[in-house]
Amino acid sequence: MAKHEEYEQKTAKLLEPILEANHFELYDVEYVKEGGSWYLRAYIDKENGVTVDDCVLVSRELSDLLDQHDFISDSYVLEVSSPGLGRQLKKDKHFEKSIGEEVEIKLYKAVNKKKEFAGKLLSFDQKSITIELEDGTTMEILRSDIATARLTFDF
Repeated sequence: MAKHEEYEQKTAKLLEPILEANHFELYDVEYVKEGGSWYLRAYIDKENGVTVDDCVLVSRELSDLLDQHDFISDSYVLEVSSPGLGRQLKKDKHFEKSIGEEVEIKLYKAVNKKKEFAGKLLSFDQKSITIELEDGTTMEILRSDIATARLTFDF
């Protein structure tokens, strides 16, 4: 297991009682290096949306637990936030909740000279997702070909 995966899993485990006590859901945890700095990000969600106060509450409690358990050797920045309106879809539970929603898919390599597709998420399985394009046709995309998948929204 890679270091970042270990840190993400341990952080998710520490978050469980905090989130359960406050009726939040863990959307995702990521440990990434950006611009020379490490970031530990926890994305939380709840039915009517996450507030800044919710993020502060979780951040303070998680920070205390991270200090107690001290399993991350690098210095890092802790961030707790909502996954946002254009949330990234990574896990099966994310795709499951997004069936029928409009999504934007970016691929690692072009298909029919395009690397970006948008449409309604119809279905998914371990190997692929199926979207309905604007013209009414369906497209099956291998999950291994997907660089990013996220919800889209109109204002």
